[in-house]
Amino acid sequence: MAEVVKCDARESATCCCVDVGTVIDNTDCTATYERVFATRQDAEYALAQLIEKARTVESEPCQIDNQLSVVDNGVNLKANFTFSCEAEMLIFQLGLR
Repeated sequence: MAEVVKCDARESATCCCVDVGTVIDNTDCTATYERVFATRQDAEYALAQLIEKARTVESEPCQIDNQLSVVDNGVNLKANFTFSCEAEMLIFQLGLR
């Protein structure tokens, strides 16, 4: 007698493949970037590059919140990029690698 394979409700009974909606469910649409740069100019240049990258990915305007702060060894750039969907956030993050 063949063994019955039980799968989660979001998995296909034929192969136990996971539905994309199980992984990308639009609950996390914000990518956070943080790095210390030697100068403010370097941090501002990096921020401009990040914003340009986000604009190429967005389907609707991405909300960008950023903060530059002086630290002991330079300037800390912290930025949050909130996209309209999680897939865009993932594409943005993968593009930074």
